[in-house]
Amino acid sequence: MEAPRLAHTMSSPTSPCEEVIKNLSLEAIQLCDRDGNKSQDSGIAEMEELPVPHNIKISNITCDSFKICWDMDSKSKDRITHYFIDLNKKENKNSNKFKHKDVPTKLVAKAVPLPMTVRGHWFLSPRTEYTVAVQTASKQVDGDYVVSEWSEIIEFCTADYSKVHLTQLLEKAEVIAGRMLKLSVFYRNQHKEYFDYIREHHGNAMQPSVKDNSGSHGSPISGKLEGIFFSCNTEFNTGKPPQDSPYGRYRFEIAAEKLFNPNTNLYFGDFYCMYTAYHYVILVIAPVGSPGDEFCKQRLPQLNIKDNKFLTCDEEDGVMVYHHAQDVILEVIYTDPVDLSLGTVAEITGHQLMSLSTANAKKDPSCKTCNISVGR
Repeated sequence: MEAPRLAHTMSSPTSPCEEVIKNLSLEAIQLCDRDGNKSQDSGIAEMEELPVPHNIKISNITCDSFKICWDMDSKSKDRITHYFIDLNKKENKNSNKFKHKDVPTKLVAKAVPLPMTVRGHWFLSPRTEYTVAVQTASKQVDGDYVVSEWSEIIEFCTADYSKVHLTQLLEKAEVIAGRMLKLSVFYRNQHKEYFDYIREHHGNAMQPSVKDNSGSHGSPISGKLEGIFFSCNTEFNTGKPPQDSPYGRYRFEIAAEKLFNPNTNLYFGDFYCMYTAYHYVILVIAPVGSPGDEFCKQRLPQLNIKDNKFLTCDEEDGVMVYHHAQDVILEVIYTDPVDLSLGTVAEITGHQLMSLSTANAKKDPSCKTCNISVGR
């Protein structure tokens, strides 16, 4: 049986109390910290008879929940009414140096059969390392508690967004994608030295590399998917790629059909912004049956290449025709090597706008357009 949702946590047992989340059958109270130091007016006494949790196990980890269970001695087990759970982000010890240290806040749950589910997007974030320790407690008639000693401290890491979460992001992105414009090429901007290196050391073929950590913190492709970044957005008035770029003054252009065709699959990877008015959508193009295709098939929502809101490929009068969304900036990851001989490399005439770079860019967690109601 699952426990009800826990009320609230701070990032450290030394954090100040905050308002208890309403309409939940749980409570937040002042507790002693893991070293046994108590607030002077906490009203909590220790009682050795209460069993100390040990052999803590964490399982069923998602991006915003986990199950926890532990072993306890049978002595006084029937007196336990609550569990106190100290859940903290594993972070720099100096991060809370300006916060009050004598008013800690913990998660408090009624004692229920184990394993117990802990969930809540207001305190759990995806792909984040946490530490957890547990006390058993007995609530007295006057409202005070007697508690056991703290258990050992356990470390764990929350998971990436699931396909369900990514589908929620996808639906949000579809709302603002805008009308579709024609395109004919994919392009990749880099410095001249990059293309020289590809010719000299990789036999003229650009190689996939691991995606950086830009975008949503819970994106399952960050730091894991290997691919080559391409752009495909066009200028509204010319129908051609813009002449400005934040990534370098040399551009590789390749006909769209050489990367995107009925022999490739298309996946939605992410939707984010960087404290700006414009938004980015990451798409993945993977040749059918390739390692990249298998990776995406397990983790990302697949799009119909002929009918979606972002990037389409369809045949008209025997010719492949391509369209892209007007109102989002598309970042396309192609998962296989690409030979430079399949396209052209030339210097662009515009400016290098570094402000548009998305390298390791952090997503705005407060944006209502591109966030979903799970941990950021």
